[in-house]
Amino acid sequence: MSNPSPAAVATPLTQAPALRSITFERGDLELSTGLLDYVIRNDVHTWIRRGGGLVGFGEVARFTTSGPGRFAEGQQWWREVIAAADVVDPLARPGTGLLAFGSFAFSKTSRHPSRLIVPKIIVGSRDGKSWLTYITDDDGAELSPAAAETALASFLDDVEPERKPSQEDRLAPGILTEEQWMTAVSRGVAHIRDGELSKLVLARDVVAELGSPISTAQVLRELAVRYSDCWTYSVDGLIGSTPEMLIKVEDQTARARVLAGTLDRSSAPAGEAGYADRVLAGSEKQQHEHEIAIDSLTRQLEPFTRTMTSHSEPFVLELPNVWHLASDVTAELAPDGEGRVPSSLALVEALHPTAAVCGTPTTVAGELIRELEHLERGPYAGPVGWMDAVGNGEWGIALRGAVVETPTRVRMYAGCGIVEASQPTAELAETWSKFRPMIEALGLPVPLRY
Repeated sequence: MSNPSPAAVATPLTQAPALRSITFERGDLELSTGLLDYVIRNDVHTWIRRGGGLVGFGEVARFTTSGPGRFAEGQQWWREVIAAADVVDPLARPGTGLLAFGSFAFSKTSRHPSRLIVPKIIVGSRDGKSWLTYITDDDGAELSPAAAETALASFLDDVEPERKPSQEDRLAPGILTEEQWMTAVSRGVAHIRDGELSKLVLARDVVAELGSPISTAQVLRELAVRYSDCWTYSVDGLIGSTPEMLIKVEDQTARARVLAGTLDRSSAPAGEAGYADRVLAGSEKQQHEHEIAIDSLTRQLEPFTRTMTSHSEPFVLELPNVWHLASDVTAELAPDGEGRVPSSLALVEALHPTAAVCGTPTTVAGELIRELEHLERGPYAGPVGWMDAVGNGEWGIALRGAVVETPTRVRMYAGCGIVEASQPTAELAETWSKFRPMIEALGLPVPLRY
């Protein structure tokens, strides 16, 4: 995936393809590795957590679009695909049958192409049980378990070699230097103190220049093993392992995980029990940032629900690189006037962008982001995930990730929630803690300061 340019405007497709698919159950996966045994190619699409999830190979259909209508246009295309499809899915579970992986640009003003991709082969797994879905646009293709296994085997024959660190590997500055970005944070705090907004999320980028081509599959495996409680994603060159679930829809129930408030584990005193609880849960600044994020999500989700529950107090989520304040939200979805429950992508459109990745109020924060960051976020902090033909889906926020611009150039992104009490040097250190998963997975050393 190349870095977006003014010429990278995608034209939506006007006619949905006629697809045929078959899904069948397979045997148990190896418990120690799960789906990671299938993450062996650089072009796989992935959605993996704790060894389960989805891995997609090949491509039979693609939809791209951009602008404010990107979600609605994606939904319309997907509805047309479903209406024209011939689907054999005796399992009828979330993630079986016809399915698309997706990645959407963060900003409605971005010219970065948002995309939905229907793979040819999907290996899925849940609770140790696996299934295989074979999708084709060929009317004459044989749809059978044997044909599906043959198609899968053809993809598995092409294994990408692992990459070893090179002396030529280096980290290069992104759009803004550290000093310029800290100035942007100071300016953001000034706007907050002037009462224009209560929270602003500012991101920055750094670039990994590699001496040899990246092994995306190797990076994904590293992330999935190290960050097993996160969702490891890969869609068309956008890769990462996000701790934040924007929305999950399963059998008319929606779930979300909201994170706001971060503490770097590398700076924690050795052996001090309760350190994260004291510093995060006991911090007025961190609690305030989290409260803004959770209120933003529940307010946007409420019109689509019958009932909704969330933690009365956030809990501390422990990850290998950081601690977060986190809250899980569960909601029973309500049907509309025609008796239809909203799809996962419809909820994505309603929820994005949340205060956790933009700020509050959203309109003011979005304008300041464009003014202060000087950064085309592209798919960073946008929705990434999958959806099936009956409305189920899982959409995370594309955090702790990167865009593979060329085989030897990888652009990484990290952001921080800025409130009135924010200090630029502390926010800069937080970005490095969030860069760490990708930097380490690439085999590069993590600098204390750039």
